[in-house]
Formats: sequence, C-alpha cells, structure tokens
Amino acid sequence: MAKINFGGVVEEVVTREEFPLAKAREVLKNETIAVIGYGVQGPGQSLNMRDNGFNVIVGQRKPSKSWDHAVQDGFKEGENLFEIEEALRRGTIICYLLSDAGQIALWPTVSKHLTEGKTLYFSHGFGITYKEQTGIIPPKNIDVILVAPKGSGTSLRRLFLDGQGLNSSFAVFQNASGKAREKAVAMGIGVGSGYLFETDFKKEVYSDLTGERGTLMGAIQGIFEAQYNILRKRGHTPSEAFNETVEELTQSLMPLVAENGMDWMYANCSTTAQRGALDWRHKFRDAVAPVFEELYESVATGKEAERTIKLNSQPDYRVKLDQELKELRESEMWQAGLKVRELRPKK
Repeated sequence: MAKINFGGVVEEVVTREEFPLAKAREVLKNETIAVIGYGVQGPGQSLNMRDNGFNVIVGQRKPSKSWDHAVQDGFKEGENLFEIEEALRRGTIICYLLSDAGQIALWPTVSKHLTEGKTLYFSHGFGITYKEQTGIIPPKNIDVILVAPKGSGTSLRRLFLDGQGLNSSFAVFQNASGKAREKAVAMGIGVGSGYLFETDFKKEVYSDLTGERGTLMGAIQGIFEAQYNILRKRGHTPSEAFNETVEELTQSLMPLVAENGMDWMYANCSTTAQRGALDWRHKFRDAVAPVFEELYESVATGKEAERTIKLNSQPDYRVKLDQELKELRESEMWQAGLKVRELRPKK
C-alpha cells in the first residue's frame, strides 16, 4: 500500500500501480461474480468488471425493467443473465447491490445460498451495521467484504469509459478464508476504482449517510433553495437567480475546485469574490455545524436507519417518492434550471 500524507495525516491507500488489473484478475480467476440487483450500482459495476475480463453474471427478477436493462447492456439469458436464485446458486462472490430495503426483503433467499467458501460483497455498510434492524447476519464460514465507490453507478461507468476512475473505500467484515482483504482490493480494481482507501463497515455507513444528507445532496439542495428564494424575493429574475445559485457553481467553479482545490478556485476569481468568500465562510460553517452534529448523532444512534427502513419498506414507497421528486422537479428553481440547460451551447 502507498503511504500518502493528507495534510499532516498519513494514510495508506491502494493504487492501480501497486495492484494492477492483471493482479486483480489473477486473484479472482476462479470466481464467478454474481451481481444481484441491476439498479443504481449494478449496471456500472457489472459492465466495468465484464469489460475488465472478470467472470460476471447478473441475477435479476424476470420480467422487470432491470432485467430488460441488463439485456440491453448485452447480458444474455442462460449465459450470464439468470433469475436471482439461479445466479445465487452459481455465484462464488455474491455482490449484494439491491437497495437497503430490497436487501432486507431478499435476505431469507440469499442466506440459503451462502454456503461455506463463498464471499458476500456489499457496496454499502447499512445492512451489516444495522443488523439488529435489518436481520442481515451472514454465516461465520464465508468472507464478507465491501467496496463502496464514492459516487453513483452512472459516474463509475462514465469515468471508466473515459479511462479514469472513481475513488472507493474498501473493508473486511469477516475473513473466513484468510484472503478476504485481497479479494476486496481485487474487486475494487475490477469495478474501476481510481484508488482505494481502507475503512470498516460502520465508518463507511456513518460517513455515507452523513454525506448524502449533508453536503452531497441534502444540505446543498437546502442551500440552493435558500439563496434562490432570497434572490427571487428581492426582485431578481428566475434566470438570474438560478445562474447565480446553481449554474455558475456547477459549470464554472466546481470544475476548478476538482482540478486544484478551493484555494486555487478562489485565486482564479475576482478579488471582490475572494474577499467575500473568505469573510463569509466562517459564518456559514458556524451556522451549519450544529445541524451536522445533530445529523451525525442521528446516524450513529440508528435513528436514520430506522426511518429509512420504515419508510422505504412501505408498499406505497415508490408512489410517495415519485410525488416528492415531482414537487422538486416542478419547483420554479428547477424549472428555471431546465430552461437554462436548454440554452447551453450545443457541442
């Protein structure tokens, strides 16, 4: 593992240079990797592993939209596409990539096929960490590992096709074979990770739930709404409010941050913008810090897991979700965003 200094804190990470694809293939050459679920992470991970030369099969309900999606992606029924129980029977590494609620519902079926010597693979620590609530308790005679790409399956696939990689965490929960860690790293390379950093199942789910509810999705949308609404209230047009709130951030500034960091982005903005950003960042940090404390505590105590399981397991969950997303989509801010995106110059 490579030792990297992260601002004074030294971490060990795994890169493609020290653990190349050829080594990953060698580690997993006798494995049949069965991907159960073809929704958010399933397509990206399956296709990347298939393109990287691994023996991948997909298990999915038939008929379903996800089955049809797998067929469109080139998986063939009876060859590398099977109904779920058949894929579970054939697989030696079971990639459990259903939603958290889906994992709970299917667990009685999956657990029957977790015979000695198999490996159970997750991309999220939820089911294991909150096992008292999920009932997901694997047998002791199998390996249980995790590789969690830091982004959506769509991004994982897109970056792979561009010759890049999405960074991932990896972890080992059970090491029955003595080779679980090596398998986890090999899987991480196989799915197209940029580099891999080690964690454990609990830390992965705590950071993931905090991030999703925080800066990655929940907090950023809340901040967008607050600023957009203030600008509209003070007489600015929808176009101006959206451009100053979202469009400039996503299209201009965040790419600069991604390239070289926040200080570099500041250095490439006007002196007026620099001064204001440096002055006001402390106010925003101090204002939201108590909210993040509350959020992390809710994650750590299992309250977020309890709410997620309760609501996502209801039979009308999809209907309610679609309504919430419809309200978001049809809000003035995101309708303005739709128009702004249409006005972007075409490539």
